[in-house]
Amino acid sequence: MLKAKLIATLLVVLATVSPGSAQRVTRLTTGWEYVQQELGGVWEAVRPVGAGNPESVPLWEAVTLPHCFNARDAVDPSVNYYQGPGWYRTQLDVQNPYANGRTRLHFEGAGQKTDVYLYTTKVGSHVGGYDEWTVDLTQAIADFQKTPAYKEQFKGKIPLSIRCDNSRDLEMIPSNLSDFNVYGGLYRYLNLEYLPAVSVERLAVKAEVDAAGKAGSLALKASFLPTATPTMAPVPVVVRLLDPRGKQVSNYQGKLSVGAQEQDVHQFAVKNPQLWSPTRPQLYTVVVTVGTGPQAYQRREKVGFRHAEFVEKGPFKLNGQRLLLRGTHRHEDHAGVAAAMTEPMIRQEMVMMKQMGVNFIRLGHYQQSRIVLNLCDSLGILVWEEIPWCRGGLGGPVYQAQAKRMLTNMVQQHYNHPSIIIWGLGNENDWPGDFPEFDKQKIRAFMTELNDLSHQLDRSRYTAIRRCDFCKDIVDVYSPSIWAGWYRGIYTDYKEATEKEFQGVKRMLHVEWGGDSHAGRHSENPDNALAEVTASKEADERAGDASLFGGSARVSKDGDWSESYLCNLVDWHLKEQETMPWLSGTAYWPFKDFSTPVRPDNPIPYMNQKGVVERDFTPKEAFYVFQSYWTTAPMVHLYGHSWPVRWGAEGELKMVKVYSNCVEAELFVNGKSYGVKKRDSQDFPAAGLHWNVPFASGENQVRVVARQGKQTVEDHISFRYQTQKWGKPAKLTLQKVAEANGLTTVEVKLFDAEGVPCLDAANWVEFSLAGAGKLLDDLGTSSGSRKVQVYNGRAIIRLAAQPGKTAVAVQSPGLETVLLTL
Repeated sequence: MLKAKLIATLLVVLATVSPGSAQRVTRLTTGWEYVQQELGGVWEAVRPVGAGNPESVPLWEAVTLPHCFNARDAVDPSVNYYQGPGWYRTQLDVQNPYANGRTRLHFEGAGQKTDVYLYTTKVGSHVGGYDEWTVDLTQAIADFQKTPAYKEQFKGKIPLSIRCDNSRDLEMIPSNLSDFNVYGGLYRYLNLEYLPAVSVERLAVKAEVDAAGKAGSLALKASFLPTATPTMAPVPVVVRLLDPRGKQVSNYQGKLSVGAQEQDVHQFAVKNPQLWSPTRPQLYTVVVTVGTGPQAYQRREKVGFRHAEFVEKGPFKLNGQRLLLRGTHRHEDHAGVAAAMTEPMIRQEMVMMKQMGVNFIRLGHYQQSRIVLNLCDSLGILVWEEIPWCRGGLGGPVYQAQAKRMLTNMVQQHYNHPSIIIWGLGNENDWPGDFPEFDKQKIRAFMTELNDLSHQLDRSRYTAIRRCDFCKDIVDVYSPSIWAGWYRGIYTDYKEATEKEFQGVKRMLHVEWGGDSHAGRHSENPDNALAEVTASKEADERAGDASLFGGSARVSKDGDWSESYLCNLVDWHLKEQETMPWLSGTAYWPFKDFSTPVRPDNPIPYMNQKGVVERDFTPKEAFYVFQSYWTTAPMVHLYGHSWPVRWGAEGELKMVKVYSNCVEAELFVNGKSYGVKKRDSQDFPAAGLHWNVPFASGENQVRVVARQGKQTVEDHISFRYQTQKWGKPAKLTLQKVAEANGLTTVEVKLFDAEGVPCLDAANWVEFSLAGAGKLLDDLGTSSGSRKVQVYNGRAIIRLAAQPGKTAVAVQSPGLETVLLTL
């Protein structure tokens, strides 16, 4: 829970996020049609428009942007997700207000290869699914307006067709061996831009401050659109620097020569700037105006003054003070839309991260939306952003040129963001498979080229890679593979394994750790699997470890995938991190469950379930473990909100865990106090806030009151306690359990032959529907998948139903199918 003051601050922050883009910009979100297949040519996209021909093929569907080919099939348990071409079309009403101005399309990202057509003329192409790019339409529009089709067929509108293609291609990054989908479509915003004839193409703003935070400087460089010719007379430029409250603190007036080459604009000295940090993300605004009057170009950029340092053989420092980086990861993926997340969705996700206590994020494994970076700036989240050179090995000249181009674009497009401290050059580049040759020396040579290029483009930030030991000496910061308690070893190995890796590099930041959990699955004995696993200082992930079959004993294969186990693993890691003064920080992998083609056998097929929230933002229990260590606003959370039935012997003492950042907490079970306990981060589990208490057979009420000074916060849960033992699952039941907002929820349960609920059952079940209505499936969540493993002998799904006309069935291997008519 956030304090009201913090919530108000977040609302102000979100309201003031500036895209830093050109002057007249319109998001093209509506009026689009889409077809998922190849066309015989662009004429097939243009021809049916307005023709009214009932025999026209193919059939197009209306869509809204952003849009992803794989919104549903990425997690369809029955098919491989679609990889191939798809076409979009619309008609533009172009009204450029600038004399001799430019009209452009600005793509914030499109996957993975894109061709752009105005009528039948190809006006632009791009390879790479994650960097921004533009297409100038000005001349093509002028040419088309001279044709009869402009007025006769299109009635003064401009026909636009776009072909996206995410087909498999070994000479393109990222590799299809990557543990995430290579999505297709116009899955980020597409903008129509009107620009004055003289406009700035790139504005680079370098804000620096010394470690003491006293002496600041602000240097501006600019390059003009290539359409501006050097023969033009110098143009007037005005630069204003506004402090975080919007008050002007400096200004400059001068003239610039017009040309495409980057040139210095001005440098300000800023004494005692207000510093940017995760707790106080102070943002200055730079306003640049080029030209005068109605034809002037204006641009606003948010910048921040901060001094970042990874100490050699030591921790991370921000503004001269040690800061433990408390991080997570983000994939561009969400239930029902896949990569096509809207701005409100992105904002909700980033605010949830901040509520969890995050001060750092690694954007895996590609350049992400400018919306994400703007929010990191304004919320106070430090960033590692990387290019999608991920797995597979090293391709040829085309492959390498794309990687360099995407690195250049990422650095130049996101250079001004104060949140970014690291440019990532690759991930798991020790993972072969795409090419017959796997040459470590060639990979080292190319990594060196990327490292040099990054430093040429931006000397102020660090470079980093994750998990490629034979390249760890090349980059500034290295992250080894340490998965203690999941892929290798047990979680109590974490500190020793990390310290060993720390000794082998100049600077280390541990990104990617954690484990999978099936939302809604809980365990009375979650650590049982650890007894089969050998403790080891080697806690890395190796080839085959992610498989659920074969190999040595490991929790990822032999554990119960319960939220209970993940909470213990997270809890142990966080308590240890508080005792490692040399640690720069870590980033949990990832914040949210996401889709992946390489995990078809997981409890939710095709889902990486390591998130602390589900794919639809529903928090798992581990979210609150992080809150209890990383936040300051008083919070308390009883473990087990999604655990409706606990089990054990009558009179047996059962553990109740409370996650809180408060000084003390008092537990009540069925109205009886079981005493006050003091929080101690080193008292595992739950920082000492754990009680062993008896439950009554049947219904139980549990409440906790936590205190922080004069403030108190409370939480409560109710559940049933089952003392009956059960045998092998023998039958299913299916019943309606809720109805709200036009949706019906049905629940399947597993029972043994005596009718006792099987509370540890993890059988596969599959829902199906007949008649009217629709299942809310292919969402990649535990309650939004038609094929799913049950959690504690139960599973739910929601559907739109028509009374008397809808029937739901559920089947499970070896058990009799059951049917429910609604």
